[in-house]
This record gives sequence, structure tokens and C-alpha cells, in this order.
Amino acid sequence: MPKLYVVPTPIGNLEDITQRALRILSEVDLILAEDTRTSGILLKHFDIHTRMQSHHKFNEHKTVESLINRILSGEKIALISDAGTPAISDPGFLIVRECRRTGIDVECLPGATAFVPALVASGLPNDRFCFEGFLPQKKGRQTRLKELAEERRTMVFYESPFRLVKTLTQFIETFGADREASVSREISKIHEQTVKGTLFEITEHFKLNEPKGEIVIVVTGYPEKTKNKTEKSDEL
Repeated sequence: MPKLYVVPTPIGNLEDITQRALRILSEVDLILAEDTRTSGILLKHFDIHTRMQSHHKFNEHKTVESLINRILSGEKIALISDAGTPAISDPGFLIVRECRRTGIDVECLPGATAFVPALVASGLPNDRFCFEGFLPQKKGRQTRLKELAEERRTMVFYESPFRLVKTLTQFIETFGADREASVSREISKIHEQTVKGTLFEITEHFKLNEPKGEIVIVVTGYPEKTKNKTEKSDEL
């Protein structure tokens, strides 16, 4: 039966890959990789020699149709990104959607993704949360921030280290300086770090300490309104 395998890869420590992921990457006919040079290091480490082909945001619109035809013709194809789970702030959505439309089964393996450990390690409420990924860099950014100003769920964002201080400053303007937050970087790597505090405290920290590595920002939601203490009880 035609099938596309969506295979998460480690976001840092190579030991985070699963045995199932290694087996599938060894058995398929082709691996679609966001960057074949980056993925080549991973495959070489685990002695996997499967052929690779580039599949990234700049060419996925052009290649999806031919890849669908190859799967329908009997080829087993796996999709990976540079790190983490494909289609989560990475290429992958288009080919998965077309597979579904064409009747091709999609098997997505569980595995590494950056926002889950960052959310759990933050200590902020995680029973309900919204994942925002990367905010728009220019057009629509302020509009989206205004929409999130009264979001009651904990919010999770991805950000570049080069834009972190600017983004935190915008968060202060939108959510307030006293809003509790957490910034995690280099998750699963040697220099993994999580900085917790108010948005003001975290911003000041990274003004003095240049951030490096992949960044996940977790911001607590808009506080629930407290009941008026003078409100009459049901017993009266």
C-alpha cells in the first residue's frame, strides 16, 4: 500500500532518535530532507545509506506532484527536516495534504519537537496552551500580537536568537512587563538553558547575555478575572 513516512529527527542529542525511526530510514527507497548536508551527518552517524533528495520551502510546491506519483508507483518515501518533526514550523504540510487528497496513507512517527520540553520545563500552566510557532516578521505581526493580548491559554513561540530581545520587548508592550514567561534555548544540547521570570526580567537578562541557538518562548496567558469580593453569595 502506498505510504509516506513522516520521521522526526533529534533536535540536539542524537540519542533522542527512536529505533523505529532508524529502521524506517534504512528501509525506504528515498529520504526527503530539508538540507541534505545537515541530514547527511545524521545518516552517516547511524550508518544509513538511503538516497536523499532536497525538499524544502523553496522547492516543495514544484516537487510535490512528482513525489506523489513516485509513491503511487510503489516507492517508499520518508520525510525528515533538519531537526524535530516535519511540518511543525518546517516543510511538510504540502506533501502530507496531497497524500491525503490522493488516498496515500501517511504514517507520522512520534518523536522530537522543541516546544513540548520547553513548555513542560517552563513550569507555566500546560493543561491548555496554544502553539504560535514563528510570528510574522513584518506584515501582520502587530495584528497577531493584538489578537493574542487577551489569550488565556499559555502561549508558545519559536524565535531566532537574533530577534529575541526585540520580540521580548514587543511582548512587554503587548502583554505587560509583569507577565510570567520562560525562554529555553539549545534544547537537548550541551548548553541547554531555560531562563524564567517576568518578561521584563528575561528581557534584561538577554540584553546582558547574548542569546545563541534555537529559541522557544513560553508566555503565560491573560490572567483569569477574579470574582468581586463584595459579590453576594447564593446563600443570601
